[in-house]
Amino acid sequence: MTDRYQQFAGTGLGRAVVRRLGLPDPVPLRRYRPGEPPLPGPARFGGAPGGSLTDPVGAALKSAGIDLLTEHDQRPAALVFDATGITDPTRLRELHAFFKPELRRLGPCGRVVVLGTPPDAATSVAEAIAQRALEGFTRSLGKELRRGATVQLVHVVPGAEQAIESTLRFLLSAKSAYVSGQVIRIGTHGGTGGAEPEDWDHPLGGKVALVTGASRGIGAAIAEVLARDGARVVALDVPAQGAELAEVANRIRGAAVQLDITAADAPARLTDYLRTRHGGVDIVVHNAGITRDRKLANMPEETWDAVLAVNLTCQPVINDALLDAGLLRPGGRIVGVSSIAGIAGNAGQTNYATTKAGVIGMVAGYAPVLAQRDATINAVAPGFIETNMTAAVPLPIRAAGRRMNSLSQGGLPVDVAETVAWFANPASGAVNGNVVRVCGQSLLGA
Repeated sequence: MTDRYQQFAGTGLGRAVVRRLGLPDPVPLRRYRPGEPPLPGPARFGGAPGGSLTDPVGAALKSAGIDLLTEHDQRPAALVFDATGITDPTRLRELHAFFKPELRRLGPCGRVVVLGTPPDAATSVAEAIAQRALEGFTRSLGKELRRGATVQLVHVVPGAEQAIESTLRFLLSAKSAYVSGQVIRIGTHGGTGGAEPEDWDHPLGGKVALVTGASRGIGAAIAEVLARDGARVVALDVPAQGAELAEVANRIRGAAVQLDITAADAPARLTDYLRTRHGGVDIVVHNAGITRDRKLANMPEETWDAVLAVNLTCQPVINDALLDAGLLRPGGRIVGVSSIAGIAGNAGQTNYATTKAGVIGMVAGYAPVLAQRDATINAVAPGFIETNMTAAVPLPIRAAGRRMNSLSQGGLPVDVAETVAWFANPASGAVNGNVVRVCGQSLLGA
């Protein structure tokens, strides 16, 4: 779907008009291409004295092939700051001291990552105050930076310092192009941080992934990215989408399963298939979803029920069936697809927003259960993503959706897929119970 404003803003005349009038400037985002380095240049790494992540961050950056700047007159492609040493509000000045001299030199599509301690894991009231303050800093900085830059806060639970590499690789790379202003928690979860893949370019080698709603749009992109990363993908959708589903499955050399997941016998049929054909499953992505928009006062009961059934109520039933049958293997990953509508709400979408908020509840409810099984559950919450569905939205609403975020543009299905793939990575075992918005830091919601 063409964004004509972005095209105009990229011309000589357009750049002049945008600068003169102070209009949104949607810089083309750098997205992942196989074989490219994670960053187009070196990173600047600093931290407050007494921080606990200096060595783990340094080791993770070295493992990822990211060089560190040594001269202050060099231009960084990323800024990484260990704020775990900020144990008192008076020391928050460390943020100003590190970032102010560097921000104007940050390259296009630059990355900023601040690492801290979860406030609930702080050892004093003063530390809890200071660490909570980091969220206001990162969310605000994300709204100040331009030229496609992103800003994230990563909370590292004490004891999980060695489990940060997968998250750092994702947030510093082009795979996180449309993720900004997020707070991510890395925990210990019984002492397992996941296993480092043998091949970081194909971390899902040998894994079986189930993707529902895989025939088009975001679902197809998820199937393609998981297959790119080495997974054997089982692409599932309703029989009415059979032709498109087969096309996706053939393209990624996966398997196609035509099944209505809301049917009473769907959990049994799905578990039988996975047991017989694959001996189990490693990754489950609950992507299937529908919209039936109407204001609640005008919404028929069947419209409400249909959206609830597809988008939410069938998902825990499938989870329980897989868990009861022992088919989710150790190290398993369940990923839900929520929406910023489930966080901020949306007029005419009470049914849809209810389901997407419910997905967030599903993540919170299952996270401790799955941690005991050496598995995780997380969710993505897309914002305005350029799909056939959003192409049908009236132009004024579509234009507003594109501009109402810090990156001033819509995202692509691959942006959601890359985030799902990060959750699915075997090295992401310490990332559990997170809901990460893929929305360019939307102005709606938290």
